[in-house]
Amino acid sequence: MRNGIVLFTSDRGITPAELAKAAEDRGFDTIYVPEHTHIPVRRDALHPTGGEELPDDRYLRTLDPWVSLATCAAVTERIGLSTAVCLPVESDPITLAKTIATLDHLSGGRVTIGAGFGWNTDELTDHHVPAAKRRTVLKEYLEAMRALWTEEEASYDGEFVTFGPSWAFPKPPQGRVPVIIGAGAGPKTFQWIARNADGWMTTPTSTDVSASADALRKAWADAGREGQPDVRVLVAKRPTPEDLADWTASGASELIWGVPDADRDTVLGHLDKMAGRLGLTA
Repeated sequence: MRNGIVLFTSDRGITPAELAKAAEDRGFDTIYVPEHTHIPVRRDALHPTGGEELPDDRYLRTLDPWVSLATCAAVTERIGLSTAVCLPVESDPITLAKTIATLDHLSGGRVTIGAGFGWNTDELTDHHVPAAKRRTVLKEYLEAMRALWTEEEASYDGEFVTFGPSWAFPKPPQGRVPVIIGAGAGPKTFQWIARNADGWMTTPTSTDVSASADALRKAWADAGREGQPDVRVLVAKRPTPEDLADWTASGASELIWGVPDADRDTVLGHLDKMAGRLGLTA
């Protein structure tokens, strides 16, 4: 399995570029960053943990993911660039397609999109995304962006996205930028992934990942998809031997380890210890 890191970026502490360079030097495979455009002060939406309050104030302070990853690309050569997770429905899809294609082009094809449906429905509302239709909106955004990435003259006609024949360059070096959906396990989510995405990223509350991965593979086969879905595990606590066995049995391609939103020396010390435990080398 590969090993990635996720930094809950903020306007304090280590910068994404500093971390990406340090992570690449220590043998990590991917850097992930999150996305929230803003957090409405008054919210009806509960946090995914079920609480009315946010766990901490980092949600208010997240950096733009694509600008952050661009700074990472500029100082690295190999490490993958991804999100855990971004919220595509909170951007204009034509503009976002251009941004992601440009980042993939300039980084030499290193981008993977880790996307979510959006738990903060109040945030979605401010972007004119109907909460009850956010999965449909994301489906159309991804379809529209893939058209712009792959077709010489792209067009799309949906409920939430419509544009006539258009030219859009650059095209991503990878062709189709992989999309991994970060969401809780369940039949509805796995059917959606099998039809519209390339894989699944677990959440901090996910358990019995191997059984969930089996369910996803069944949905994948039922949808007539070739190959296998990409499963990535977001590590939310120090794993037990049973956790590691479960993740191995799931066929996970990558474990995603969190690093603290802290000053440079603290984060690099944490990274050194983690690389040592994982047996990584540059």
